[in-house]
Amino acid sequence: MNRREFARTSAGLLATLAAPGVWAVDAPEGRKRKYAFRPFRANDPAAPITVVTPPDANYVFTYFNVCPWSPSGRFLFATRLPYQDHNAVCGDVAEACVIDLQEQTIETVYKTRCWGFQTGANLHWGATDDHLYTNDIIGDTAVCVRVDLRTRQTRAFAGPGYDIAPDESCAIGFPLELMDATQKGYGAPSRDPAHPRRLPPGAARDEGIWRTDLKTNEKRLLVSLAAVAARVKEPPPRPGGTWYFWHAKHNRQGTRILQVLRHVLPGDEGGRERNPMVFTYAPDGGDIRPIHHGLVWRQRGGHPAWHCDGRHVTRNLDIGGKSRLCQWNSDGSGFRVLSEKLVSGGHPTVEPRGRFAITDQLHNDKPATATLRLLDLSGHTELAVCRVPTIRVAKGTDATLRLDGHPVWNRDYRQCCLQAAPDGNRQLLIADLSRLVI
Repeated sequence: MNRREFARTSAGLLATLAAPGVWAVDAPEGRKRKYAFRPFRANDPAAPITVVTPPDANYVFTYFNVCPWSPSGRFLFATRLPYQDHNAVCGDVAEACVIDLQEQTIETVYKTRCWGFQTGANLHWGATDDHLYTNDIIGDTAVCVRVDLRTRQTRAFAGPGYDIAPDESCAIGFPLELMDATQKGYGAPSRDPAHPRRLPPGAARDEGIWRTDLKTNEKRLLVSLAAVAARVKEPPPRPGGTWYFWHAKHNRQGTRILQVLRHVLPGDEGGRERNPMVFTYAPDGGDIRPIHHGLVWRQRGGHPAWHCDGRHVTRNLDIGGKSRLCQWNSDGSGFRVLSEKLVSGGHPTVEPRGRFAITDQLHNDKPATATLRLLDLSGHTELAVCRVPTIRVAKGTDATLRLDGHPVWNRDYRQCCLQAAPDGNRQLLIADLSRLVI
């Protein structure tokens, strides 16, 4: 009898070695739960707003640039969090859920201990409604997990899954155990939150973005920290710092990958001086191009995102003392400010035509609220679509527990989903913008 290898996922599920490096996870089958969506009418919204998650728990989606709608548009993913009053604890379990927008049901399809408050369980859809991707911890390593919603077969792969290629050919990502080194809430919870795993000073040649082939399970280093750091135009302001990767994201065509590079200066470990820099590169890890304007070090700006046309990159930058939404070609050329009149901010994304952008704005009121803003980049006007309750944290405390709106377009750019706390719990809301984005 051949010896079979077994392991336990972090959530205690039995994982069987089905092929070299591919684990078949014995995930329990969930049960669909019926509930009613609720309209949100407070503060006189300018568009219909619907709360689509149950009120008895806390739910988030992945991020402002990861569509939670399935390819058909019928389903929505959500991460159910075990609590919201303290940071994620290594070993605690979150649930990957699927919401049926037609039947108004929710089902837990996987349980994982690889989650955080800002990106949940890092859920992604595959190329069809059949596959939902997340991550889990097998042994001591966070790896990509695929849940087949049709057959209920679950597979865990060799590498991390921060992003999934549009054609579902591969998963890419920086090790999720290293994400806490520069910011909590986006990767795997650290065993020792006060001393998260870190890299040695410098730019590692043997660490970086890993690519895992989802057919063969071949895992390889796609691009190293050293390769991208070598493209930075100026040396650090002082020596001894450490380079890390952050967000990695394919464009919609799968022809370029957007990459955030961070640098932590010595003595600022765990601080806010992350010195983010933006690059794109080819799917094979070559043709590394900086996406840059202005200062190289300590530049004030927001998270970058792919323009929804897949050919441009957008990012908030400080231009003349005001936050402006800016755009580049995917090779770093063609910089321009999309509106000299509109103040940007938050987490903006631009729909494929280039006319409208959505973003969020957090207010300093009590109780805390946030506004969903619709920016008309052609008319240089904006509309406050709705103002929703949210969750803030006290200044000087751990910001990981904050709840940003992170508005994200649906697949036909007529609706958006955002995070809010209408009754105190974290919930997902859908705004119908169809009459506003004509």
